[in-house]
Amino acid sequence: MNSRRERSNRAALFDGIEEGGIRASSSYASHEIDEQENEKAMDGLQDRVNLLKRLSGDIHEEVETHNRMLDRMGNDMDSSRGVLSGTMDKFKMVFETKSSRRMFTLVASFVVLFLVVYYLTR
Repeated sequence: MNSRRERSNRAALFDGIEEGGIRASSSYASHEIDEQENEKAMDGLQDRVNLLKRLSGDIHEEVETHNRMLDRMGNDMDSSRGVLSGTMDKFKMVFETKSSRRMFTLVASFVVLFLVVYYLTR
């Protein structure tokens, strides 16, 4: 099987070459056909290059858009983290300074308020 493959590879490699040199059958017409095929191939490659250029430009724009969106999200998360830490500091201060009776009243009032809002919206 390998010898058959080697023969076909060799035949493809040395196609058009005889023992005495290059065959004299190549003519001007075949040269023109080769030039036309080369031009078609170059046009096809140019179209592909243009398509890849447009695609890479679109990908660049998409990446830039996503980077801006992620930056905004990061800034929003930082600001919400600041607000949340301030709220937690206030809760700590309330829990540390208030008596247990006042704390119970505060928690009970939140529970009652939640239940009232819940039953009103049902």
